[in-house]
Amino acid sequence: MDLTVSNGEGIDSWQEVTLVYNAALRQMETKMAILNDEFQHVHQYNPIEHIKARIKTPESIVKKLKRQGYESTIDNMVKYVNDMAGIRIICSFTSDIYRIADMISEQKDIRVIGVKDYITYPKASGYKSYHMIITVPVYLSDRIVDTKVEIQIRTVAMDFWASLEHKIHYKFEGDAPQHIREELVECARMVSDLDAKMLSLNDEILELSREENR
Repeated sequence: MDLTVSNGEGIDSWQEVTLVYNAALRQMETKMAILNDEFQHVHQYNPIEHIKARIKTPESIVKKLKRQGYESTIDNMVKYVNDMAGIRIICSFTSDIYRIADMISEQKDIRVIGVKDYITYPKASGYKSYHMIITVPVYLSDRIVDTKVEIQIRTVAMDFWASLEHKIHYKFEGDAPQHIREELVECARMVSDLDAKMLSLNDEILELSREENR
């Protein structure tokens, strides 16, 4: 791994990169915990099952920059690698995905700079997830650094499928046998049907609860 130092966004060392992006992740985790608690208070329901956060490894960053045709510098990393800091939000139902995305977008200090809706428009592989690229301000002693974070929001079932697909992708280095790819697509359809049935069942339960309380 070799990341050359330059002056991207005022960040001039790998140690400072780690500091700033870890701080951004901690802020997002805290924000989501507060929103989840508030949702529980208002609606007696938690939309978020759990959260996973990670910083991309230096080796992975270098590979990505090379694939994109950029030199391995701190400046290029900050400018061109949008998923340096990543947070995955796992929820129970598909309806929660857009609810959570809206809650994030409405935060006054968060700026949404990109969205990819793989729920409405799944990838050919069957992959489904809702992706957001946002910036969150990290307050240092001498300046504020608007730091990019990639957010992925998906159901438990979608996350299970994506985890298996990820393992298969690396096992076969992106060239899995045709029958395995076809099986994955079929599994994605099953996951989609399961999510739809679970959401319908939950809606029915909520409606019955409302009728009992009238």
